[in-house]
Parts: sequence; C-alpha cells; structure tokens
Amino acid sequence: MTDPAMLGPWVRRFLMEHLIGERNLARNTQQSYRDTLRLLLPFSASRLHKPIDRLSVEDLSADHIREFLQHVEVKRQCGVATRNQRLAAIHSLAHFIGLHSPEHVCWCGEIRAILFKRTPPPLVTYLEKNEMDALLEAPDPTTTLGRRDHALLLFLYNTGARADEVAHVQIADLDLGRTPGRDLSSVLIHGKGNKRRRCPLWTRTVHELSPLVSSRDSTENVFMNRCGQPLTRFGIHALVERYAAQLAKQLPSMAKKRVSPHIIRHTTATHLLRAGVDINTIRAWLGHVSITTTNIYAEVDLEMKTKALANCEVKDEQPRKPWRDDRGLMEFLGAL
Repeated sequence: MTDPAMLGPWVRRFLMEHLIGERNLARNTQQSYRDTLRLLLPFSASRLHKPIDRLSVEDLSADHIREFLQHVEVKRQCGVATRNQRLAAIHSLAHFIGLHSPEHVCWCGEIRAILFKRTPPPLVTYLEKNEMDALLEAPDPTTTLGRRDHALLLFLYNTGARADEVAHVQIADLDLGRTPGRDLSSVLIHGKGNKRRRCPLWTRTVHELSPLVSSRDSTENVFMNRCGQPLTRFGIHALVERYAAQLAKQLPSMAKKRVSPHIIRHTTATHLLRAGVDINTIRAWLGHVSITTTNIYAEVDLEMKTKALANCEVKDEQPRKPWRDDRGLMEFLGAL
C-alpha cells in the first residue's frame, strides 16, 4: 500500500489524474506545472539531503517553499510574474493533496497561505502602422521561404493569434472562400484552455495562404519548416525576431522594441481599436475570456487618448478687456 506521507505518489497523481483526467487543462498549462515540480523537487532534495523519491509531503513546509521562491527570484533571476506562476502550481498541488488526504489539511492551509507578490502590470508594446507594414514587407517574395514567412507574418497580424495557436493551425481549420473578396473566409483557432474561436481572414491573407496549402492533405499543419516539419512556436518566435532585427537598422523606432509574435498580437488589437471595432468584438477576436483583459488596449493607445482629449478640450475664448477699458461700463458707473 502506498504511504500517504510520501510526496512522490501524490505528484504522479496530481500530474496524471488531476491535471489531465479531472481538469483537462491545456498542454502548455500541464507543462508549466510539471516544470515547477522539476525545479522544486531537486531543490528540496538538495537542501534536505534526501533522495527525491524519499521526500515526504511535510518536507515541503511553508518556510521551505518561501526559500524555494527566493531561489527562483535571486539565483535563477526570474521576475515576479514567474515567481507567482511557480507558486500557483504549488498552491494547486497542495489543494489536491489536502482534498484527498485529511491528515494534510493543516499543511495545505499553510502552503496556500503563502501570498503572491504584487507586480505592476507591464506596459503593452505594439507596432505603429508603418512599422507593421515594414515587417510584412521584410521577407523576400522571390523565394519559397520568403513567401511562407510573409504569409505567416500576415496571418499573425490578421488573426492576432498566439504563436502556439498559429503553430497548431491545420489546413482543415481553414475555410477559404471560393472567390476571395466576395465569399467569407475564416480560420478555426484552437486557443488556451481548449477554447476554440473563428477568426475572419482578409482577402490578402487568403491569397497568400492558398499557394501554401494547395494539393496538401487537410491534416497537415499550415506552416511548415524547410525540412517539411511543422513550425513550432519557438520557430515562429525566431522568425519574427530575425526580421525585426533586420528592420531595426532601417527604422530606429523598431530598435527600441522587443518584437515578438505577442507584440504583433498587441498590434492587431490596438489597430482594430483605432479602426473603430468595439472592444467586445476584439475580445472575441483575440480569444480573451474576460473583457477586462482586452480593456488594456484602450488604456495604452496614446493616439486615441489624444483624439478623445481634443474632443473635450475647452477652446480658448477671445481675451476680455479689463473692466477699466470697458467704456460702456465706465459711462454706466459715471451716470449713477
């Protein structure tokens, strides 16, 4: 019989039974929780001078977890957001153990009492229209890879999709109209938390995608690398950063921005907002669960703030004459 005091069986059940079987969390979330434990367990074994498979639940005391979080920030030089992400995974593990093991309820409460650190929301960076246009034109249209790269950058801008979402788009997810510009075209995007959404495609995007997917099996990924394998999210990141680095030499403003697929996602949202698209439509476009997340784009767009301020600005009135120079008033006073 498995000893309920030992940590190892709980970790296995947490990863296999809880995350997958009970909650059916997205693959990226599963990997994030797994990576937290891959850092925590060796750290604990080293500090407690125990083999990993002999660690007990009680070994992970609240003080020990705080020490681990300090290690994440100081030794590994991670930001507060990463520290809080690791703590969220540990909270979830403690909740799972406490739920199934009454003798560990007190321990669970102590672990879950560890607070998240407050962190200021990061400033949202996006590309101006001329910068985005330059990025789209950066690939060489005379080569096969250049045309693929142009189609990929255009698809990122059109859909505002995350890199991982783009990497998993299959040809079967595309619904390309028979007559571009007349028939509605769209793509089915598989988002975070296994949520799905449809996003309309511009005519220009359809023109660029059509040669990429013609005569290919519907189960294949849309974007492939030079070896005929699906592009990964890391490959998409590298592609965007490579073209952004090239443009930084021509556009000084690009050199000040760390351009990534997620920056293009911010750019899509900001440009949609400038075009007059309502915030709830943008929420659905990007796949946000809450409109609160989408509202950040209304906060960061300086151009829209300037226009709004101009609409309510109090105009300068004609300067009034001092009362001593007002002849009508002086005559009135003299007649009293």
